[in-house]
Amino acid sequence: MIWKPNTTVAAIVEQQGKFLLVEEETADGIRLNQPAGHVENGETLVDAVIRETNEETAYDFTPEHLLGVYHWRHPQKDITYLRFAFIGRAGDHKPGQKLDTGVLRALWMSPDEIRASRNIHRSPQVLTCVEHYLAGQRFPLSVITHL
Repeated sequence: MIWKPNTTVAAIVEQQGKFLLVEEETADGIRLNQPAGHVENGETLVDAVIRETNEETAYDFTPEHLLGVYHWRHPQKDITYLRFAFIGRAGDHKPGQKLDTGVLRALWMSPDEIRASRNIHRSPQVLTCVEHYLAGQRFPLSVITHL
């Protein structure tokens, strides 16, 4: 059997010292996450993060950098995630837009609020990405090549 990780994307959006997160209903209860989701067949990583951010927050998203690539195996499930996290800007907001299934709301949180809520993060990737962003980690989008 061939093993394949779940390929996901996430948007890291900071505005005036606060980060865009989503509150979502999961099998483990209400959790916080960056706008994130699975890459669909035939979709580029950049297209996927733009789409997922819009579906989960009703904000347009313009990726500017790759924050990093994160490999995480869920400790209770036989699932491994390969997350491509993108730094970018939030654009137009459509407050009347219906959010993706399971997403309760989009919210803006400070780094301290995110650190204080780690017990309800969807995964350890949430805080790790924020800390890497705050440390200045960034890579040009040109490191990603779609053939």
